[in-house]
Amino acid sequence: MNLHPVADTFDRDLVARYDVGAPRYTSYPTAPHFRASFGEADLLRAIKASNGDPIPRDLSAYVHIPFCLSPCFYCGCARIITRDKAKAASYLPRLYREIELVAPRFDRDRPLAQLHFGGGTPNFLDVEQLLELIESLGRHFSFSRDAGREFGIEIDPRFCDEDYARQVAAAGINRVSLGVQDFDPDVQRAINRIQGIEETAAVMAGARRGGVRSINIDLIYGLPRQTPDSFARTLEQVVALRPERIAAYGYAHLPERFKAQRQIDKYDLPDANTRLTLLQQTVEALTTAGYVHIGVDHFALPGDDLAQALAAGTLQRNFQGYSTHAACDLVGFGMSAISHVGDTFSQNAKDLVGYYAMLDNGRLPVARGLRLGDDDIVRADLIQQLMCTGELDVAAFEARHLVDFPRYFAGSLAQLAPLVDDGLVECTPARISVTARGRYLLRNIAQCFDAYAAHPQIRYSRAV
Repeated sequence: MNLHPVADTFDRDLVARYDVGAPRYTSYPTAPHFRASFGEADLLRAIKASNGDPIPRDLSAYVHIPFCLSPCFYCGCARIITRDKAKAASYLPRLYREIELVAPRFDRDRPLAQLHFGGGTPNFLDVEQLLELIESLGRHFSFSRDAGREFGIEIDPRFCDEDYARQVAAAGINRVSLGVQDFDPDVQRAINRIQGIEETAAVMAGARRGGVRSINIDLIYGLPRQTPDSFARTLEQVVALRPERIAAYGYAHLPERFKAQRQIDKYDLPDANTRLTLLQQTVEALTTAGYVHIGVDHFALPGDDLAQALAAGTLQRNFQGYSTHAACDLVGFGMSAISHVGDTFSQNAKDLVGYYAMLDNGRLPVARGLRLGDDDIVRADLIQQLMCTGELDVAAFEARHLVDFPRYFAGSLAQLAPLVDDGLVECTPARISVTARGRYLLRNIAQCFDAYAAHPQIRYSRAV
């Protein structure tokens, strides 16, 4: 087990050299490889098979609320911009119908250990609607009574108040994630997201009064008009708020894919050298403030569940990023939501018309998915190990999957060799270990073992 007793090392030259496109590995294979031939019947078979496992896995639910009141120009999420709150009145009955169709398929004695509301903007729903949704899920699933259960929600502090956050937390939500991105007014104008420190702090205070045990703040580096000086101030302000977790993502400018990003003037974006400086100062500011680097873009205080899972070697990774509960069957509800049940992935229709039409005809809204082949299962396990623990015990892996490691992964090990030469990885016949210098380049390391990585039609965001 790699407990990372030595602090991760940010090697600016190496990071710059490896700043190329790479998957985020919140799944393997990644979502672009899902197929339209996978449908409702495949998901139902997967659920039935998972119920029959010798030790059935706990359940995790993701609920997607796609609506946003205002467009953030950097955003690449599946969302619908509207100020018409009546949209929720049309969406929620379909969401309830989907829950009613799916929940009875799972054995009732399988506890729901993780629940996450994402978007879009989940607090587009008023507090009564959200509490009713939580109550409905509680009627159809057996909520875990374990103290370690994780029920979370993403909140936009611009569109709720302290009391909203308190009531949601009092209903059982124990983890809240707040979007901030940057507190600098000039950057906020460029991305169409005006948000004050005071309103953010108020929502945090309300959540804590309601009983939330972990708050995350999202930041983005590489946004238009960001400078090292301005972002240093944002980092100081965020650290002063003392959230338990901080996620610092690199902005991926893909205007050909995400229409809202066309509102951003590419000449306002930091150049490659400035972007790297923004990342470096983020790493230095957060680690100096006592945050532990969990992996990739996640940081947490030592007492947080995520940091403790890293130290214990039980960290997992799923579509919400790093997690303490990813060894569950994940059930996605809502437009575009993704499920991971057994050895399958499935995704709901990515537009409201398709999502509504399938449910209105009594069908599950599965639009595409994938059943993992034997090679997918082997590589998914390896990539999960590297992304979450930073090391791989070769003998244990061979015993688990009945493979001759050097022969099976001969091509991957050849791709890994330059990274070994650069000091990112140590590789022996017995073990593969990510070094302190390689911890910020986990995506690049994992990509060496990705059988799909060379697909010519898929463009991934930059690794850093």
